[in-house]
Amino acid sequence: MTEVETRDRSAIAELVRLFFAAFTSGPDLPERLEAMRRTLLPQAVIVRTGGGEPAVYDADTFIGPRRELLSGGRLTDFSEWQVSGRTEVFGDVAAHFCGYAKSGVQDGTPFTGQGMKSFQFVRTGAGWRISAVAWCDEQES
Repeated sequence: MTEVETRDRSAIAELVRLFFAAFTSGPDLPERLEAMRRTLLPQAVIVRTGGGEPAVYDADTFIGPRRELLSGGRLTDFSEWQVSGRTEVFGDVAAHFCGYAKSGVQDGTPFTGQGMKSFQFVRTGAGWRISAVAWCDEQES
């Protein structure tokens, strides 16, 4: 792997880390959400799938409800993290597909879950940015 490829993969891994780190209850939530916002292109598309019609968000419509949920007291001890993943880079585009897990307490009830996320990245003058994210939580059988 060349030095450029190593730097590209490192930069993309950091964007994925910042994205997941934003979704943790507790202190510094505004700073973590802002750091995640900076990983996104302004026109990024974020899609939740699984069980019905996909829900499509832009950065603001995605971050706003999550900020409220993570700071409103109904969801506590929440975190979400990557458990596996792979990245493909070609020129100025890249993709990262990963499994993730999550746990927390919502309305007093502990829960866990897992799923898959697909990230699309583009290289900009300011470095790599997320252009799209789609995810699907594992559905109960």
